[in-house]
Amino acid sequence: MKRFLKNNWFLLCMLLGIAAGCVTGALWQVVRDESGEVVSGGATALEFLGTLFINLMFCVVVPMVFFSIASAIANMGGARRAGKLLGTTVLTFLITAAIAGVLMYAVCLIFPPVGGQYTAAEGEVGDTLGVTGMIVNFFTKPDFTELFSRRAILPLIVAAVLFGFGVQLAGGAKTRTAQLLEDVTNCVMKTVRIITYYAPIGFFGFFASLVATYGPQLIGDYSRTLLIYYIVSFAYVLIFFPVYAHFGGGKGAARVMLRKLLRPAAMAFGSCSSVATIPTNAEVSEETGISKDVSDIVLPLGATMHMDGSAMSAIIKVAFLFGIFGQDFNTGKAILAIIVAVFSSVAMSGIPGGGGTGELVICTIFFPDQLAMAYPVAIALGNLVDPPATMVNAAGDYVVSFIVSRFVDGKDWLQKRLHSN
Repeated sequence: MKRFLKNNWFLLCMLLGIAAGCVTGALWQVVRDESGEVVSGGATALEFLGTLFINLMFCVVVPMVFFSIASAIANMGGARRAGKLLGTTVLTFLITAAIAGVLMYAVCLIFPPVGGQYTAAEGEVGDTLGVTGMIVNFFTKPDFTELFSRRAILPLIVAAVLFGFGVQLAGGAKTRTAQLLEDVTNCVMKTVRIITYYAPIGFFGFFASLVATYGPQLIGDYSRTLLIYYIVSFAYVLIFFPVYAHFGGGKGAARVMLRKLLRPAAMAFGSCSSVATIPTNAEVSEETGISKDVSDIVLPLGATMHMDGSAMSAIIKVAFLFGIFGQDFNTGKAILAIIVAVFSSVAMSGIPGGGGTGELVICTIFFPDQLAMAYPVAIALGNLVDPPATMVNAAGDYVVSFIVSRFVDGKDWLQKRLHSN
């Protein structure tokens, strides 16, 4: 027991922070009058504790994303390995997200989120971006300074990849630039570790505010949908993650993965941010023996493009909205929903709650005539399923590293690491 507490004290502190926040929020809820106006904010007064943690993490993780990716590519043995690593990573993300979306659709067919029509409150929606505008904003920014923002993680990754290949063409690991990138990455990682010690307090504030705000809805109209999503999310982690790990690492890989998974899963669940989970994922990847260049590419890229949880979230939102509007969620619409779920989640998972952009994309495509009604419903549901969705997204980045390692370092990469220790 002493050894267990010594090895897992910080994880237990994070879980304790989450539990204490949920209890505090349930006991100190938001109070509204008959018109719906807030009379007392309740535990939302503690939200600043979570905001402090998220802001600290974003300030340091954003440069870490740039330097780690650029350093990984710049210090690789050649551009060919970098290209293979990137291609395998993105393809794996797309395949696992599609599997998750199909799984959630199948569950929604068996257990429909709602049984009949639903009366929702009207809400206003601003101007929507077209497809071409969305592509431009996802992958580029008009000014260099705009890259270094949490709202521009994907454009930042694109810039880092291009810069890394530029260093490769200039001489790769032999250049002083490559060495500088590696040194800065190591220093930033140490800084992140210092900030992470504040996580339990941040989790406490975040969950206290979340439960205080949505407490009544947790036991009301959304409860069936939330129950379905939470059960499927944890089942996906416990069933599919070991399968992915075994495929990527061979015999014993699932056991190794499960021993390490709880830390990034707790960080993702507590912070509701894939980006904030990158440092924890990096730690467990290093302990597992995953190549540094693999983790330095897969983890930052996964924070914005690994979409299993978000894909499942998008499907259940669509199924929920089809149910409340009394429409048939047939196979043709389901196929379109899965495609939209996979691609609309890109660049959403790194931001807590996704900024509402994913919900807006879904509602614009499927419910253009009921947009003002569908959007606020989807936003509320998105906030409630955000913790497990981010857990599947971010903890899955670590699992995907097993698969990428198989194709980059060979089928027996894990056995070689275990035998060398």
